[in-house]
Amino acid sequence: MIPGESVQHHVKPPVDPALLEHRNLRTGEFWRTVPAYEQIDEPTFLDHIWQGRHSVKTAEELFETIGGIVDPTFLEDAREGFRLAPMAVRVSPYMLASIDWTRPYEDPIRRQFIPVASRLLPDHPRLTLDSLHEQEDAPVQGLTHRYVDKALFLPLQTCPVYCRFCTRSYAIGPDTELVEEKAALAKTPALWEHAFEYIAARPEIEDVVISGGDTYQLAPKNITHIGEALLAIPHIRRMRFATKGPAVMPMKILTDQAWTDALVGVVDKGRALGKDVVLHTHFNSPSEISWITQQAMDVLFRRGVTVRNQSVLIRGVNDDPATMTLLVKRLSWLNVHPYYVYMHDLVKGVEEMRTSIATAVAIEKAVRGATAGFNTPLFICDAPGGGGKRDVHSYEYYDRENGIAVYRAPSVKPGQSFLYFDPIDTLSPAAQARWAVPALQEAMIRDALARADGKVTALA
Repeated sequence: MIPGESVQHHVKPPVDPALLEHRNLRTGEFWRTVPAYEQIDEPTFLDHIWQGRHSVKTAEELFETIGGIVDPTFLEDAREGFRLAPMAVRVSPYMLASIDWTRPYEDPIRRQFIPVASRLLPDHPRLTLDSLHEQEDAPVQGLTHRYVDKALFLPLQTCPVYCRFCTRSYAIGPDTELVEEKAALAKTPALWEHAFEYIAARPEIEDVVISGGDTYQLAPKNITHIGEALLAIPHIRRMRFATKGPAVMPMKILTDQAWTDALVGVVDKGRALGKDVVLHTHFNSPSEISWITQQAMDVLFRRGVTVRNQSVLIRGVNDDPATMTLLVKRLSWLNVHPYYVYMHDLVKGVEEMRTSIATAVAIEKAVRGATAGFNTPLFICDAPGGGGKRDVHSYEYYDRENGIAVYRAPSVKPGQSFLYFDPIDTLSPAAQARWAVPALQEAMIRDALARADGKVTALA
């Protein structure tokens, strides 16, 4: 460089404040806008026991909680929605207070937890209750062994809230009109022992997911019992406690000291043994995250608990690039690692919540590059019929016109094909008409499978 010559710097312009929106969390005593919570002080609202006791489970309880701030026609719409839902309703005060009741039909949290009859769509003809066929891969009650080195342990059937879109609506929560008899999981300690015995006898299993139901509902002594029983199996190297709790009732981490201590105890014991124990949670909307969430995640971070998030791609909740990017960055701000974004499973009764494969592929492209790679989630289709998790764009063939994607899972179930179906209402009128004819349904599926095999055929 010539003496005296100035160095040219490439300085970026000031950042657009909109790019920092992920740091703007809901603050203050926001719950006081709900009539039933107007007089509730902060210590009471942060009490996890109070939250559980005041969760809304019936249409009448919903009316008592929010009556006066919504149109009565919405309440009647919800009453009929409760009756038709495949899942029982249970919504925490924290979630109810996070809903924008000036626009309840559009609100992303309401969509996830409170059904309204007027928004329901007819089910796709290929939907089932157990779309992932978990029961077919269950060697003992409450245990699914699909992947060679991983098992899914389901030790309970209850949750702090019930998500309308739950993939286990066949088993979770009380019976409903649509699901009159729920399948049984391993909900007693005696059944847990059968699961532990199976895992111990299968040396290929290194990784166990403890889910349900929701591990938030396990007593602290049972968190410890299950954790230590699995850590004692020599070939178990990784363990994941799965819970939606941090999204729907974060205050439990702050006020249920025994539960938090039990979780941290298993994490610490695992680390001492050279084994990885983490928490997997389930945020779907940036609106679910508040100052309470941040305090709870800070507790877990300071105490050495790794938290990863698994979202579901839901229509009207997070199915646009801006919302998904905001969710990913807001989770990252809280030291929660965005891990997966799942396609909505093919379960009954919630067709208006599903999105298309094309939507997921487009959003994945938009999100990638918005933040660091390790904080960028994988977009996944859990292949219906038991194929396991596939990158959403890794289909063998995708018939966008008729909404049929064909996946293969050579390391899980070689030689088989697995089909995901886009919501019919997102298809062209001609395709919707074809799906109304059973014979044409079969022809479209045969054609998609043939094209996935490279055997191009004409649609019959």
